Amino acid sequence: MLEVRRPTVNSSCVLYKTTFRGRPAGNVLKFPAMNRDPVRPSFRVASPTFSPLYRQIKDFMIRSLEAGEWGPGDAIPSEGDLAARFNVSQGTVRKAIDEMAAENLLIRRQGKGTFVASHDDPRSFYRFLRLVPDDGSAAHTVSVPLSCTTREAGEEAAAALGLKIGEPVIYVERLLCFNGEAVVFDQIHLVSDLFAGLTLDRLDGGDRSLYSVFENDYGVRMIRAEEHLRAVAADPTSAKHLAVKAGAPLLLVERTAYTYGEKPVEWRRGLYCTNHHYYRNDLG
Repeated sequence: MLEVRRPTVNSSCVLYKTTFRGRPAGNVLKFPAMNRDPVRPSFRVASPTFSPLYRQIKDFMIRSLEAGEWGPGDAIPSEGDLAARFNVSQGTVRKAIDEMAAENLLIRRQGKGTFVASHDDPRSFYRFLRLVPDDGSAAHTVSVPLSCTTREAGEEAAAALGLKIGEPVIYVERLLCFNGEAVVFDQIHLVSDLFAGLTLDRLDGGDRSLYSVFENDYGVRMIRAEEHLRAVAADPTSAKHLAVKAGAPLLLVERTAYTYGEKPVEWRRGLYCTNHHYYRNDLG
């Protein structure tokens, strides 16, 4: 005889926040839905995936960053204010902020508070550029844009950016010069919807990095990137721009950069001349 049991409500719950026109509407406890079918027997009720409370607070804060509630360089509310907003302890908020600071989303400043990380901060420059002069000196870098056009995404660009082959992308070529010497030749593909109106003139940011231009002019902040490195021989185009012979060894760095929500927004092929520079990566 088959015994039919009444399903029970799992006592675990997920804390989430609703918003109304950008303002927090308070915390709500959301329970898993009960099986109300009286005919179908229920042998087991699946429990929801567990997420620590501080991770949930971190997710809420990242959504606020993505929505523009706190912009790059802005101070975020104090731990006490955030604890009151989310109805949790300050320790829980502090743990969420610590993890976001470790991921370079936030910056703690002693005696001043916690601020949203920005590409305008000089300290962020070498997060995404790991090329260092052989003598270890701090080189003056200048971005020199060469071209900016719209083209159809090829197979590699489409795969990296989550697009269909043939969809439009903005294609940029630029040189990165160290102390007046061309060291990096970049071929950059951007999701066109996010960079509407991008022109060669707008890319000429002087001493500003490209990521600073993207952040300030288009509201697109690069959060993290994945890179693949390999040795290649210079083709005629890269050889001309980097003032080396065709066939000379170069370092190819293929990068996919992501913004909030793990959305890929940039794929680039960077050709690095390492005659007087090396690629540095700190591990551990």
